[in-house]
Amino acid sequence: MDPQNQQNNQQLESFLQKRENANTSTFRRRFKSISSTLLLIITAPLLAIFITSHIFHSYEVDGQSMETTLQSGDRLIVYKLPKTISNISGSTYMPGRWDIIVFDRPTRIAAPSKIKQLIKRVIALPGERVRIENGEVTVFNDQYPDGFSPDKGKEYSEGFSNTINNIDVTVGNGQVFVLGDNRSNSTDSRSFGPISTDLIVGNATARFVPVGNMERF
Repeated sequence: MDPQNQQNNQQLESFLQKRENANTSTFRRRFKSISSTLLLIITAPLLAIFITSHIFHSYEVDGQSMETTLQSGDRLIVYKLPKTISNISGSTYMPGRWDIIVFDRPTRIAAPSKIKQLIKRVIALPGERVRIENGEVTVFNDQYPDGFSPDKGKEYSEGFSNTINNIDVTVGNGQVFVLGDNRSNSTDSRSFGPISTDLIVGNATARFVPVGNMERF
């Protein structure tokens, strides 16, 4: 073969090989891009479902039972991770006194069936005795055998009305006693008793709507 033709053939083969490599590289880049996009489309909703089911949850206040701390229409962030961890570990989740919690509707509640969840404040813990008399709430426990007022000196109690109804109840194991901050207009443990912590969805940790009243609890 003529040396010149042989050189031309080699150059042509080299060009074709480079072109093939370039096409392969382009295909790989496009495939990788499409795969990444598809992976994002598939995993994003699954991740969102996981987060809302086990970590954070948006909750809209419906009603006046937590006024003036919360207003109807406020949107809150409910933190669910501690409850999720307790479910996984098989331990009992226990919120703290004064925590604002969201919980599933107790079966014995006298309220419209459309209500699926409620939001109240934890006032008493397992083993404690709660007495409501003459508009005052008193909690008795080992630390305070003579009782103490859980509302005294708390910001949420400034200017609110007396706590109606007379009650004397001891909170059982795995239960908490809850009250709404609007004591004259709240369906709470005064009517349906202490609630099981199994019903708790999570703690309300922040308000993000309305934006002008954003607040951490």
